[in-house]
Amino acid sequence: MPEPRRGREHNAKGTQEALLNAAEAVFAEHGFDGARIDAIAAEAGYNKSLIGQYFGDKLGLYAEVLKRVDREMTELQTHFSAYLFESESITSNAHMLKAFLETTIGTLFDYLFAHPRVVRILTWEMAEGWQTYVKVISQFQAEDDEPFEAIFRKVHSAGLLRSGFFTLIQLTMIVQICQSYLAYLPLYQTLLPDEDMSSTQSIARAREYIVTFIVAGMMVDPPATHL
Repeated sequence: MPEPRRGREHNAKGTQEALLNAAEAVFAEHGFDGARIDAIAAEAGYNKSLIGQYFGDKLGLYAEVLKRVDREMTELQTHFSAYLFESESITSNAHMLKAFLETTIGTLFDYLFAHPRVVRILTWEMAEGWQTYVKVISQFQAEDDEPFEAIFRKVHSAGLLRSGFFTLIQLTMIVQICQSYLAYLPLYQTLLPDEDMSSTQSIARAREYIVTFIVAGMMVDPPATHL
C-alpha cells in the first residue's frame, strides 16, 4: 500500500534536514572546495543521489546551508528592528541606544557561540576571499537596509554615534568581531594554558568585554560630569 502523502512529505523534510546538518558539518570541517558529496551523504546516512534530487549539486546544497543561517540571522535582526523602529526616542536617547547595541551585540555573540560550525564556515569564506559566497548570495532573502541607514543617520546627527560610516558595514563588523574571537579560541587557549578559555565563566567575560569594546567604539563618550 502506498505511503500516505503526508508521511512522504514528512520524511522528505526530515531527510533534507539531515542532509543539511551533515553538509554543515562537512563544510565547516573542510570548506566548500574540500567537502565531498560522498562524505556528506555518509555523514547523513543517506544515498548521495538524494543530494542531487533535493539540492541539485554541491553548490546548491551549500547555498541551502547558508540560506538557513541567513534565515536565523534575519529572525534575530527582525527582533532588533522591531525595537529600533518602534522607539522614536532612541535616535536622541543615549541610554536607549546603548541598551539596544548591547542587546544586539550580545545576542549575535550568543548565536555564533551556539553555532561553531557557522563560525568555521564563515572563516573558510574569509580565507578564500568569499568567492563561493558571492555565487549564492543572490538567493538569500533580500533586506531593505534603508530604514537602518535612516535611523543611524539620525543617531549620528544627534551626536550619539562616532561615525556616519556605512551602517551595513558597522552592523556586519559586529558579527566579524564576535566571529574572530570565537575562531581564535584555540589560539587563546594555547597562549593562556592555565586558563579554561571555553568555560562558561570565560565565555561570559569575553562576551561582556566584546560588547563593551564595540559599544565604546561606536558611541560618542558621554559628557564628563563634574562634582
